[in-house]
Amino acid sequence: MSPVFVGSLGVAVLLLAFVLNLLRKVTERSAVYLLLNSVGAGLAAWYAWHDRIMPFVVLEAVWGIAALVRLLIELRKSPRPAPGA
Repeated sequence: MSPVFVGSLGVAVLLLAFVLNLLRKVTERSAVYLLLNSVGAGLAAWYAWHDRIMPFVVLEAVWGIAALVRLLIELRKSPRPAPGA
C-alpha cells in the first residue's frame, strides 16, 4: 500500500469524524468519534513519519494518543451489563 494512500486515508477518517460531529451524529465523547480520531491520526502520523515531516508526526501522534486515552476513559465509565443479563 502506498504511503500517500495511507496518509490520505488517515486524513479522510479524521475529516469523517469532524463532519459527523458537526452534523451532531456523534459527540466528542462517543466511542465512534474517539476511535475515528485515534485511527485517522495514527495513519496520518505514520505517513508523516515515513516522509520525515516531524512537526506533523508530533501533531498527529499527540492527537491520536489523546483520543485513544480518552476512548479508554470513556469505555471504563460506561456501564456494563450484569453477567447473565
